[in-house]
Amino acid sequence: MAGISQDWEPVVIRKKAPTAAARKDEKAVNAARRAGADIETIRKANAGTNKAASSSTSLNTRKLDDETENLAHDKVPSELKKAIMQARMDKKLTQSQLAQLINEKPQIIQEYESGKAIPNQQIISKLEKSLGVKLRGKK
Repeated sequence: MAGISQDWEPVVIRKKAPTAAARKDEKAVNAARRAGADIETIRKANAGTNKAASSSTSLNTRKLDDETENLAHDKVPSELKKAIMQARMDKKLTQSQLAQLINEKPQIIQEYESGKAIPNQQIISKLEKSLGVKLRGKK
């Protein structure tokens, strides 16, 4: 056992370095000022404003606005909304009953009948099957 020696040097255990958020803490900044450390402050362009980053018009959106004049979505044509209402009335169904038949929300049927919905061919085909009438194409 002559070759074994003990190391009596002290071991120092330290906490992890502070995170970025902790370094920006007011107490940490004041402590750094007292210690004489360099402090860098950067002002961000939209800091302190209530604007989201996506609220500004991007270049792609601006190009699209310049190129196209018609920015409105397609709406349900009046013939289609009248045909849906008439077929639903003939089957003596309410809007919510028809919505249950096609597994959609009642609000969708309401939007189609009021003409506010954006036409979706899948929903229109579900309506055709459940109502038993042809809503698209020539009659």
